[in-house]
Formats: sequence, structure tokens, C-alpha cells
Amino acid sequence: MIRTLPSSKIYKAGFRLFIVIFLVFLFAPLIITMILAFNDSMFPSLPWKGFTLDWFFGKGPKIIGLFNDSFNLRGIATSFKVAVSVSLLSTMVGTLAAFLFEQENFRFKGALYFLMIAPLVIPGVILGISILLFTNSLSIFIEDTFGIYLKFLTPSFGLVVLGQFSFITTIVTMIISARLRKFDRTLEEAAANLGANRFQVIWFITLKYLRPSIIGGAAIAFLMSFENFNTTLFLVGSQSTLPINLYQQVRDGSTPVINAISFILIITTSIVAVATLNRGGSRKS
Repeated sequence: MIRTLPSSKIYKAGFRLFIVIFLVFLFAPLIITMILAFNDSMFPSLPWKGFTLDWFFGKGPKIIGLFNDSFNLRGIATSFKVAVSVSLLSTMVGTLAAFLFEQENFRFKGALYFLMIAPLVIPGVILGISILLFTNSLSIFIEDTFGIYLKFLTPSFGLVVLGQFSFITTIVTMIISARLRKFDRTLEEAAANLGANRFQVIWFITLKYLRPSIIGGAAIAFLMSFENFNTTLFLVGSQSTLPINLYQQVRDGSTPVINAISFILIITTSIVAVATLNRGGSRKS
């Protein structure tokens, strides 16, 4: 809708109706899921049978709440460890890649940029299968040739981190690169003229300017890693992440504890997103 152009009442009404339908379609499932986390029922669905906190704090034997469910707590802990590892690696490599792509005399910029964005256009399922087949083949070759067994090349925690890192780094790089393009290079020249060395210029001038995008990129990397399912499904070992655990429970039939987990995740991710946006807005102002 272009506000500067004249529009009829029917058009305005249709536009508002579209916005309402879109918001309902987007948020209604989340709101219902959160409400059912407090439903006193053994099934994660309607009808409403009363309010309860047992799906969070229940100790059994009939109801085991989230905070007493060792299976799901291990999944949350594993997802958290994976997300922290991926966000740290992606942020470091993404920052370095952003600097590399801004170098005017870098000869292979186009080819490297194409390789970097390739994982974004490949479906997560295909990416997971490809990484699994490659690492398994490499592991078998090394073991047969040198007699060395490399556990990290088999489905495991490390392989999950590697698989998620392969495409999340691209997103972090693009976020940081977008801000780096707006950077005024004369600030670096002024700092150098005042006696700062190259390290001091980067640390106190460039990285300080990039701090909002680095923090935002790290937050996005953490959230994307925490909820990733498609790629992780093929690379996970004995330590299952939370999305894999939820998939298994929904497939086999579960209790409203999955609604309690969803409630915690929705609240947590919303807080992280709002905090990141507010931090970025305060930095700009």
C-alpha cells in the first residue's frame, strides 16, 4: 500500500482485513500452544479442562513436568551447547569473512561469495545428507588407510556443530557485511594519522562500529542453531537436541509437556529478539 497514492475505501478495508488475517494466521497457533501448556489434560490439545502448572513443575507419578523431565532437560542442554558453539564460531568466521569481502584487491571474491551463499539455496535435508555421506566416506577412508578412527566424523555433537556452522555463518557474514559497507573509512585514516597502529584502529574504531551487527548476528545464529531440525536430524548422535526430541515425542504421542517447552521457547526467543532490537536501536541513536 502506497500511502501517497489515492485509494478507495474498499481497498483500505481489504488491506486492513489482510493484515488482520495475516496476524491471526501467524500468532494464533503460538497463542493456543502457550495456553495449552496450562491445560489440566493428558493430551496436548483442546478441550480446556482447567488450569494447572503440573506440566512445568509436576513430580509424578501421573504427571512429570518439564523441570523434572530429564529427557527433555538433556535435550535443552544439548541444544544450548550446540547453539553457543555455532554462534561463537559463526560470529568469528563471519566477521573475518566480512572484512575479506570488503577488500578491493581480493581476486577470488566472486567465487568465494558464490560458495558461501550456496548452502542457503540448498534444502537443509540435502545439506544434512551430503555432510553425513561426505564425513562417513572420509572417516572410512582414513580408518582403512591409516588405521585411525576419527569419532568427530561420525554422527555426533561435533558434526551437528559443523553442519549448522556451514550455513549459519553465511547469514552472520551478510549481516556484518551490510553494516561494514556503510562504514566511513576516513575514521580509520584519522585514527592512523593520530598514531594508532593497525590493531588499535580495528579494535577501537572498526569493531566498535560493527558491534551492533556482531551482537545481532550472534543472536540470530544462536536462535537459528537452537531450533534447527532439518540438517541436525541427519548428523545427531547419542546426544539429541531439543527439536529432535520434540519430533520423536510428537511422532510417538506426547503429553502437554511439549506445550510447556514451546511456552518457554517462545517467551525466551521473544525476550532475546526484543533485547537485540532495542540494543541495536539504542546504538543507532
